[in-house]
Amino acid sequence: MSPTTISTATRPAKAPKPFYRNFGVQVLTAMVLGLVLGYVARSMGPDAAGNANWLTQTLATVGSIFVSLLRALVPVLIFTAIVASIANLRELNNAARLVWQTLLWFAITALIAVGIGMALGLIIQPGLHTAVAQTAAQAPSSTGSWLDFLKGIIPSNILGLTASTSVKDTGATTSLNFNVLQIIVISIVVGIAALRVGAAADPFLAFNRSFLKIVHKILWWVIRLTPIGTIGLLGNAVAVYGWDALAQLGWFSAAIYIGLALVLFVVYPIVLGANGLNPMRYFQGAWPAIQLGFVSRSSIGTLPLTQRVTEENLGVPKEYAAFAVPLGATTKMDGCAAIYPAIAAIFVAQFYGVPLGLQQYLLIAFVSVIGSSATAGLTGATVMLTLTLSTLGLPLEGVGLLLAVDPILDMGRTAVNVAGQALIPTIVAKREGILDQDIYNRGESIEALDDTAGAVPAE
Repeated sequence: MSPTTISTATRPAKAPKPFYRNFGVQVLTAMVLGLVLGYVARSMGPDAAGNANWLTQTLATVGSIFVSLLRALVPVLIFTAIVASIANLRELNNAARLVWQTLLWFAITALIAVGIGMALGLIIQPGLHTAVAQTAAQAPSSTGSWLDFLKGIIPSNILGLTASTSVKDTGATTSLNFNVLQIIVISIVVGIAALRVGAAADPFLAFNRSFLKIVHKILWWVIRLTPIGTIGLLGNAVAVYGWDALAQLGWFSAAIYIGLALVLFVVYPIVLGANGLNPMRYFQGAWPAIQLGFVSRSSIGTLPLTQRVTEENLGVPKEYAAFAVPLGATTKMDGCAAIYPAIAAIFVAQFYGVPLGLQQYLLIAFVSVIGSSATAGLTGATVMLTLTLSTLGLPLEGVGLLLAVDPILDMGRTAVNVAGQALIPTIVAKREGILDQDIYNRGESIEALDDTAGAVPAE
């Protein structure tokens, strides 16, 4: 069997599961419960010492633990997956074409998304319809520039580790973080080197494939905790931020979510239909990852599930998906790096009365399509926004006006990011004739694949 063929052997029929064991039902139920608990926690107010009450702290802890579990496994997943994918790409005759097609479709859909964002900013004019005061403006703690991309792409160490120090009343605290972009660069270099070494690298590549299967199994265990993590993440967002900020920035928030909805439910289906794919099948297959992206607010944390649904629900060959999905998780951000900075930049310009001409709008499009790579491994939306504002010469203090609603908007932005990260490999695979159409069309949920978590295609 060809390495690009995924086994479609008929699985034995299974008795239907009770509805309450359905993963989607569990997540939706958890979202409702999280909203209720978050409302209760916010109604309770702070404790006698002025600190967050016990329910808010509990929700925050549960959500934080869940995201930490996901992020802890992501670096090793990216490394093993990309090394394995590069090793497998040698079996494909059109590997270079797949790479360029992926980057091209990243740019095409990003350009459409930023166009929608700019149109909504001009039509709705959120900067002229806001109750937020200028006293809320403050310079952001982190900013983005074109040099960030160059600095971020060069690994400072073999593990892709970066250190940051924060000073508080209790003293200085140093934390270590993985720079995802550097890990990708390291993985690509190791993978290419393994190919050039030849037969001597076969034991390493065999170990890497085995390790990747183990990581997939562990990640699937963590993903099954999504309903619990959803309660904590969504409940804490409501308890801490509430809905008061939405009233002050209602038009801005509406513009963002309208733009996200247009991209997700109009643009993506049109692109799928134009390439001969049923949009309903796509959403049925990708929905588990889109849900997780919404509640976790982390494309990187959702990466394991995004890659799995892309392969097992949408029919993208594992060899290609293992390369395209991790790349998309750091550079394909139609929500954070296209719609949001476009509308936010127009908001800031309108709020401060700064006129924008054709040149400025072209710069917004350029920064959104090209500059998203500069945010990899950083605080995506905030850094992308400051990069856009600094390029246009707009006040960076305008970022402070939008921070109050950022967590609420980030849920929708990340969901669209994840949807795009699964969409592009599917489109490219279809156009290149390597998509398993039987898997795509069967409409089988990842729910039916529980027992094969971590499995690899038959060879």
